[in-house]
Amino acid sequence: MRIGLFGFPMTGKSTLFRLLTGADSAAPGGRGEAQVGVSQVPDPRLYRLSEMYKPKKTVPATIEYLDLAGVEKGSAAKTLPLDQLRVTDALAHVVRAFRDESVHHVEGAVDPARDAATMETELILADHSIAERRIEKLESLVQRANRDEDKQELELIRKVLSNLEQDVPLRNVEFDEHQRMQLRGYTFLSLKPLLVVVNADEEDASRLHEGPAAFGLEEFAKRPATGVVVLSGKIEEEISQLDESDADEFRSALGIREPALERMIRGSYDLLGKISFFTVGEDECRAWTIGRSTAARAAAGTIHSDIEKGFIRAEVVAYQDLIDAGSWSAAREKGTLRLEGKEYVIKDGEISHFRFNV
Repeated sequence: MRIGLFGFPMTGKSTLFRLLTGADSAAPGGRGEAQVGVSQVPDPRLYRLSEMYKPKKTVPATIEYLDLAGVEKGSAAKTLPLDQLRVTDALAHVVRAFRDESVHHVEGAVDPARDAATMETELILADHSIAERRIEKLESLVQRANRDEDKQELELIRKVLSNLEQDVPLRNVEFDEHQRMQLRGYTFLSLKPLLVVVNADEEDASRLHEGPAAFGLEEFAKRPATGVVVLSGKIEEEISQLDESDADEFRSALGIREPALERMIRGSYDLLGKISFFTVGEDECRAWTIGRSTAARAAAGTIHSDIEKGFIRAEVVAYQDLIDAGSWSAAREKGTLRLEGKEYVIKDGEISHFRFNV
């Protein structure tokens, strides 16, 4: 899973990137450049399974973040690296909600809802330029060759442009599966799932659990393929200097219910409809990320294409059932370990062993 972090200048975006990935330096400022970092997904279930199996290694799931250069108002189409954003699964717009007179805000006053709406307009304008250029080329192709595929694509991009001209982000527009396949070749930014990340003040620590409503973003959060996460980068930066027990105590004293990393990951998984399943053994315990409706055979393919190709059956047990049983063989004896076919939909937290023959 790859997510692009972006935002207007001075929002705390690069601080958040460092907190999420442990990277030391900020994103480069040149056009087309982005720093890439990886976050390990903390999952207590994986750690408990590792205690049970004592494997040679434990491998958590990961999320890759791109730290993009700050976007000046009116310049998203020029400053965002479209070639790198093409391969992201979602965008995360970091919105400033902290108040600091020493840190200038491009609009003067701090207003998260306004900034979220302004950036949405930036993405729509960037997409508008792409759509207009493509329509010009397609109209020329239709005149010269009169091919049905060009006509169909032209009709689709005209639909895209019509919605953009009405200030409708493309993630709000209904497209059928074939149309979505056609649109994959473009980098329409307003089509990508969007996570709005509110970077709040220290004084707002006790309100973080209130979510988007505390910052005027409740209506924004109701839009299709859109999520809102609230955190405080400054507090988390201070907490990152503490050991684990002191960090937990500090968060508790401030009324912060979960770390920023966990908020971001939960928001990202919810936005993209992702879940985790596990494989276990003496060599390795590992978490794997799949879509919420992924069938067993396709889930096997995330491990290796040969397993998907030669899939026979999946041995599956729910996480709590395995913990209660105490071992794989005990779960089989209790009847909580099941054999499932290729169409079985893997559930969040299940432990799976795939039988295959190539």
